[in-house]
Amino acid sequence: MFHGLYLISDAADVQAEKIIAQALRGGARILQYRDKQRPPEQRLEVAARLRRLCRETGALFIVNDSPQLARDCNADGVHLGQSDAGVSEARLLLGTDKLIGVSTRTVEQALKAQSQGADYIGLGSMYPTASKDDAVVVGVDTLRRVRKAVQIPIVAIGGIDREGTAELIAAGADAVAVISAVTQAPEPALAAREIALQFNSRHTFPRGRVLTVAGSDSGGGAGIQADLKTITLLGSYGTSAITALTAQNTLGVRSIHPAPADFVAAQLAAILEDIGSDTLKTGMLFNADIVAVVSRAIHRHSLISVVDPVMVAKGGAPLLEQEAVRAVRDLLLPETYLLTPNLPEAEALCGMAVRNLDEMEAAARKLQEMGARNVLIKGGHLAGEAVDLLLEGERLHRFSAPRIATTNTHGTGCTFSAAIATYLAQGRPLVQAVAAAKTFISTAIAGARPLGGGHGPVNHWQAAHKGQEG
Repeated sequence: MFHGLYLISDAADVQAEKIIAQALRGGARILQYRDKQRPPEQRLEVAARLRRLCRETGALFIVNDSPQLARDCNADGVHLGQSDAGVSEARLLLGTDKLIGVSTRTVEQALKAQSQGADYIGLGSMYPTASKDDAVVVGVDTLRRVRKAVQIPIVAIGGIDREGTAELIAAGADAVAVISAVTQAPEPALAAREIALQFNSRHTFPRGRVLTVAGSDSGGGAGIQADLKTITLLGSYGTSAITALTAQNTLGVRSIHPAPADFVAAQLAAILEDIGSDTLKTGMLFNADIVAVVSRAIHRHSLISVVDPVMVAKGGAPLLEQEAVRAVRDLLLPETYLLTPNLPEAEALCGMAVRNLDEMEAAARKLQEMGARNVLIKGGHLAGEAVDLLLEGERLHRFSAPRIATTNTHGTGCTFSAAIATYLAQGRPLVQAVAAAKTFISTAIAGARPLGGGHGPVNHWQAAHKGQEG
């Protein structure tokens, strides 16, 4: 099906081809090769290499402008400009089983391309862009009008990044074409994944796959059990890799039996090589060997990872060995898309006091410098309102909720991070995902019912159902 992230590149050198390979691994579904500089024989060589990369990842390979080159390299299709060869001429050369796209700017051009037999249209520019000298901004309103007029897929083109993607999908784009938003990103695979995941918002439920890597809580309030409840109730498909078994209840942890690191690796491989996952969230990792295994899996599969650095249970039992803290800093933080520590965890990771909002911001910036792409520091240990700070790139966001007087907060951190990972897997951008998860966990705490004689669990069921009603 023709949808998702559409990457455009001239593949100018070996480094550019490496970036393309990373973007394809991160989730780019269509690659368009646009090259007006090289002589024909060199373009054919480059096209053949790019086609192989696309075949390895299941992506479509489209050649820009030249039906002849598309035929010679056995591309999946060709993309034509308004001044290029016509659709019928390209069809005669390529045959009926190849895709033909046409660049358009208006409803009239889109209807004409459809009537001539185009398989899809490119529409743009959506936003101002520096990648084409002749780009004319047509805007999102034109996209909406074209969507109502044509039945074939639409690729939104021009000035698009992760922030603009959600608006374009809502307006009717089947794919979004990007260049610099991925090719110039520090981590092209992750940049591609951020954009590609947003197309999950168009899927039916269960929407998105979430892999939780955490310990088992025999009391059912935290860990794997809380994660899978959250993932399922919010409408995604959950898988798991168990890092440790615990004997615990609402009064505390009685015993911990860690899984061997190679068995954790085997669980991860079994899931990721078959079912796959859109996001991964971590909870209790327990020791340095398990931290290393999880870090490698995130890197290898270019996963959007939500890392909840679980260190101590509510009753005070340590859940992360001391040498594993260094492994989290050195190995896991550089692979982390979103880090979600509470105040004590932030202090342990960055080595500074974190007791108020200013210190939370300073800690978030330090943790970002240590490798985490985004940082959400949870303010549950502050006095007054429960204020969480999200450092998203260079932008700071605050999320607050009234403090609820209750002792039934077991599993709060697990549930919150699992909800964020779930909303990300369903296609919500980061800030929206955190906001929705904050509402979810606040509702779950407010609806908690006493179970046992200690810290009871939050109410996952009520939070999910109230969210659906809202």
